[in-house]
Amino acid sequence: MSSEKRSAAYALTVLFFINTMNFFDRVIGGALGEPIRREWGLSDSALGALGTAFTLLYAFVGIPLGRLSDRAPRKTILAAAVFVWSALTAVSGLTRTYWQLFATRLGVGVGEAACAPAATSLIGDLFPPAKRARAMSIFMMGLPIGIALSYFVGSYVAHAYGWRTAFFVAGIPGILASMAALFITEPARGTKETAPAQVKTGSPWRTLLSIPTLWWLIFSGALHNFNMYALGSFLAPLLMRYHGADLRQAGVMTTLVYGLSGIPGLLIGGALADQWGVKRKDGRLLVAAIATAISAPLMWAALARPPKDTILFVVLGALACAFMYVYYASVYATLQDVVAPSMRGTAMALYFFAMYVLGASFGPLATGMLSDHFTRRAAAGATVLEPFRGAGLHDAMYVVPVLSIFLAFVLFAATRTVARDMERR
Repeated sequence: MSSEKRSAAYALTVLFFINTMNFFDRVIGGALGEPIRREWGLSDSALGALGTAFTLLYAFVGIPLGRLSDRAPRKTILAAAVFVWSALTAVSGLTRTYWQLFATRLGVGVGEAACAPAATSLIGDLFPPAKRARAMSIFMMGLPIGIALSYFVGSYVAHAYGWRTAFFVAGIPGILASMAALFITEPARGTKETAPAQVKTGSPWRTLLSIPTLWWLIFSGALHNFNMYALGSFLAPLLMRYHGADLRQAGVMTTLVYGLSGIPGLLIGGALADQWGVKRKDGRLLVAAIATAISAPLMWAALARPPKDTILFVVLGALACAFMYVYYASVYATLQDVVAPSMRGTAMALYFFAMYVLGASFGPLATGMLSDHFTRRAAAGATVLEPFRGAGLHDAMYVVPVLSIFLAFVLFAATRTVARDMERR
């Protein structure tokens, strides 16, 4: 193996580990949501607002950090960001009120906002277009593995030592990832392109927003992130309330449904996206659209299972989530295809801004509000709502397969513009 390939392999390994800790620390709040809610007597709307606070600040801070990723050494940005969010995750274990936890989760969002723009920009310069979807799929493997570890480790630590200790454990590995990032060899921008990119002058924002495919990808990101963050915040509570699981059982089942299912989804999806991308320019987006369309009926069937039928719920839910994960490798690689190397960090930050402001921030909050609404309706005037929270949350979760249908149509629409945008770039 040449030194260039070794450098690329090391960088991708470190980026994968960073992304794993990114999502480990990001979803730990969802893994511990039910014991936190019970200790402080929170509504589902308040629980969802924890996720909304994180994602809103994440989105707004991501814009300047994305521009910084196009100008400054990306490995330095990553090292500093990982250190900040890991430290603040550990500090979350010291909180004693809802608003203290709210504030620390805001800080975690600031640190994690630097991860995707800097990391995906690096991958675009480390791997040629024909291998990018597979490289992206390895990087994005950190998502399901981080989520799986977060729910599995978080639920077990919280069960044995309390939810605050789980935050302490979550913050430790990021320090190692921060140091490893400093040893990445920074590649020159645009060296892996098969043809010279056109030099764009003027406002980068105007240039990016003149790309029709990018508008479709932004819209798709909002819909997809709504669903993923709704599941991340409320899947474990659903299993505990509606299906009668305890904290550890819910952690294991969520690990399987929402975490480990993403591994085959990303690996197979990334390989198919690259294969179809060689045959036709809209191939990657077709893979994402078809996979998303398949996920909707599977998720609906999982939610339709009656209480206590956890085996079929886990099987159907895991299949649905596996198809949902195909989105990442396919769409992230497509974004690299239609945007010039000098603007990829900015493009990813713009995409993430909409993805999180319009999607992730509303996913937990809107689903929590729907859950509270359906809970009150199920209670039919009763003053004690706790016995009805399982049914209320269960009804609210049907929003996920419904939005997946809309997402599939958006991705199909993007296939109509992507070939022309790739040629323009």
